[in-house]
Amino acid sequence: MRIIFGILFIATWVYSLLIFMRIVISWFSSFSASSGGYGKPVSFLTKVTDPYLNWWRARLKLRLGPLDFSVVAAIVFISFLQGIFHFIYIHGGISIRNVLVNALTSLWGVFSFIAGFCLLVIILRLFAYFTNRNMYSPFWAMVDAVSSPILFKFRKLFTSGRIISSHGDYIKTMVISGIIILAVMIGGSVFVSFLANLLRNPPS
Repeated sequence: MRIIFGILFIATWVYSLLIFMRIVISWFSSFSASSGGYGKPVSFLTKVTDPYLNWWRARLKLRLGPLDFSVVAAIVFISFLQGIFHFIYIHGGISIRNVLVNALTSLWGVFSFIAGFCLLVIILRLFAYFTNRNMYSPFWAMVDAVSSPILFKFRKLFTSGRIISSHGDYIKTMVISGIIILAVMIGGSVFVSFLANLLRNPPS
C-alpha cells in the first residue's frame, strides 16, 4: 500500500512540475506550440496540463485584469494531494485531522498568495503615482490593469459606487485597501495557525 502512495506522490510531483513549466512557457509567446523546434514538446505539455487548468479556470474565474489566478488554486490542490500521498507513504496512514489541517493550510495558501499579490500591486501603483511613472510603459500599464479591478471593488465599499473624482480620494482608496488586505493577511495567518494547531493537538 505504501508503494502505491509513493508512486502517486511522485506522479503528482511530476505533474505539478509540468504545470509550472506550462505556466512559465505561456509567458513567452515565442515558445508557442507552433514555434519551430519547440512545437512538439510544448504541444504535448499543453495537451497534458490544459484540461486540468481549464477545469479550474471555468469554475473559479479568479481573474484580475490580464492575470488569471485560478492556476494558483490548481497548483495548490496538486500540492494538497502531494502532502496526503507523502504522509501516507511515510506513516502508513492518515487521520481526518491531518487531512483537515492539510486542506486548511492549502486553502489559506491560495488566499494569502492572491492577497499578497494584490497588496504588492497596490504598493506598486502608489509608488507609480507618487513618482510620476509613465503608465503607458508595458510594466506600469500591466500594474494599472491589475490594480484597477482591485481598487474598483474596494471603492464600491468606501463610496457606494460613487465615481472617484479627486486624486485625494484615489490615494485614500489605495491606502485603505492596502491596510485592509495587510490586516486580513496578518489576522488570517494567526487564526489559521491557531486552528491548525488546535486540529493537530485537540484539547483532551
